[in-house]
Order: sequence, then C-alpha cells, then structure tokens
Amino acid sequence: MQKKLHIKVGDTVKVLSGESRGQEGTVLTIDRNKERATVGGVNVVKRHTKPSASEPQGGIVEKEGTIHISNLMVVIKGQASRTGRKEDAKGKLVRYSKKSGEEIK
Repeated sequence: MQKKLHIKVGDTVKVLSGESRGQEGTVLTIDRNKERATVGGVNVVKRHTKPSASEPQGGIVEKEGTIHISNLMVVIKGQASRTGRKEDAKGKLVRYSKKSGEEIK
C-alpha cells in the first residue's frame, strides 16, 4: 500500500531547503516510490542531448529536476502551511491547513 502524501499534483508548494529554497511552483508529477516531486520552474537542470530522430537539433535542454517531498510545503493564500487530515461532514477524510484550519481542495 502506498504512503499518503501531504501534497498532490496541482498544489502550489514552497521549497523549504536546498538550492531552490524559498521558490514557489506548481507540482507537475509525483514519484511515490522515491517520494520525490517535480515542481514547475524550480530546480531547473540543463541536459546535454545528442541529435536523434525525435530531437534532430540536439543541444542543451532545460527541464525541471525532482525535489524530495519532505522539502516541500503547501501554500494556501500566499502562506506556507503544514497539512493534516480530518473528516468532513460526510465522513470523508480531507486535507486541511493547520495554520488557517480551512480545507484544501
């Protein structure tokens, strides 16, 4: 069974540590096995590629690298916040902000 994570694809997150500390972006992908996420516009790395059939020009390609999930925090209303889980009125578990108490969609 996969571990429940505090972030989901589409969340706006803030980087807490590392070279990209303080930057914000949107989560593009999540690798649950390695517990790493790709965040748009953050941790951009340059990749040198040889010309191929799919990339006839070759050259230097920039793309986002992954960041460990423990170094990310969800941003709600412009502020980074820890998240928790609680039951809503229907009895379904939902994520909520521990700072403001509101539910995260």
